Amino acid sequence: MTIWKSFLHNRLSHAVKKGALELTYPDGAAQRYGEPGADPVRARLTHDKWTRRLVLDPNLVLGEAYMEGGLQVEGDDIYTLLDLIWTNILLKKEGRGILAFMRRILRRLAQFNPAGRAKKNVAHHYDIGNDLYRHFLDEDLQYSCAYFEHPDMSLEEAQRAKKDLITRKLLVEPHHSVLEIGSGWGGLGISLAEEAGAKVKSVTLSTEQLRVARMRASAKGLSEQAQFLLQDYRATRGSYDRIVSVGMFEHVGVPHFQNYFDQIARLLNEDGVALIHTIGRSHGPGATDAWTAKYIFPGGYIPALSEVMPAIESAGLILTDLEVWRLHYAETLREWRRRFKANTKKIAKKYGARFVRMWDYYLVISELSFRYGEHVVFQLQLAKHQDAVPLTRAYLTAGHSGQSLHGDKDRIYA
Repeated sequence: MTIWKSFLHNRLSHAVKKGALELTYPDGAAQRYGEPGADPVRARLTHDKWTRRLVLDPNLVLGEAYMEGGLQVEGDDIYTLLDLIWTNILLKKEGRGILAFMRRILRRLAQFNPAGRAKKNVAHHYDIGNDLYRHFLDEDLQYSCAYFEHPDMSLEEAQRAKKDLITRKLLVEPHHSVLEIGSGWGGLGISLAEEAGAKVKSVTLSTEQLRVARMRASAKGLSEQAQFLLQDYRATRGSYDRIVSVGMFEHVGVPHFQNYFDQIARLLNEDGVALIHTIGRSHGPGATDAWTAKYIFPGGYIPALSEVMPAIESAGLILTDLEVWRLHYAETLREWRRRFKANTKKIAKKYGARFVRMWDYYLVISELSFRYGEHVVFQLQLAKHQDAVPLTRAYLTAGHSGQSLHGDKDRIYA
């Protein structure tokens, strides 16, 4: 038994207590770990280099080994394997040694995202081809957490419910000017213009998303009412009644949190309302895992609420409402992955088998992070004055007008 095999064997013997794993090592020897009577997940390492690398940096190398075919799972059931690992290792915060500690220490450098670097990071994920996203997103191309008001909702219905709730939280009226930071493919901005009657300016750093958003707005005759620009949020000027940002704050980075909220405060009118929708950490600050930072979201970081609130307070903004969505994203990701798996042949034809394994791994670890409560979604409603929104949440119920009430004290409990 090589030293690296011995290390990995001892590690798994100690860690796997729930369920079972049968791992075949490169020398052909199979070892079983976990509960004696459990049906094991069967996996195989194809080369000694993967054994060594898994011992040295499991956080990065597990995903790399699966992408490159160095880790093979029976039935290609990567979900069950990762669920086993999450249950036995990640939930216990095991395996987060010196390299994880160093990533935490160096995270401000990794998340330093000036305009040029931010655009490059966005292109890495969002400019790889719109056809990919059409293979697994809903018809509106919503690439953020859906809102499952009822368990039997389709993805399309749940994404629509997400947009409707955001619109109500913004208390949008037809005369309002709205700034959207992070356009996506234009779905929310177009809805705010078409259905709420707002004048929308939406900024993005993705050239591919910009092209689609403009085409969609033009097709609806909304090019003037819903304007999409290739622009960094830090370069945006003007004043707005409403500001909304969905799924973009995860790309800002810790060193820029204060600049981000200072900019929102500068751009938001005195009686304005802002809504920030972001993935968040449940258990306090951390660091982006190495595999995700390298292959999926370079420069990205999921914030803890304790990191966000000081920047909000320093910017002079008031938190008027906070909602925490828990398992909604797990359900969203499960449906995304179902659709992705149904289209793997088409995706592999264009992007290759390695890419398919990479994205499957990404969708699985993302779902499990929400399934086990590591991550949630925060919706933060912000204002400059405490009476910019109603004092109760009744206006969020369908059927209420959801109008602004600044200066209208008779409707403060609307």
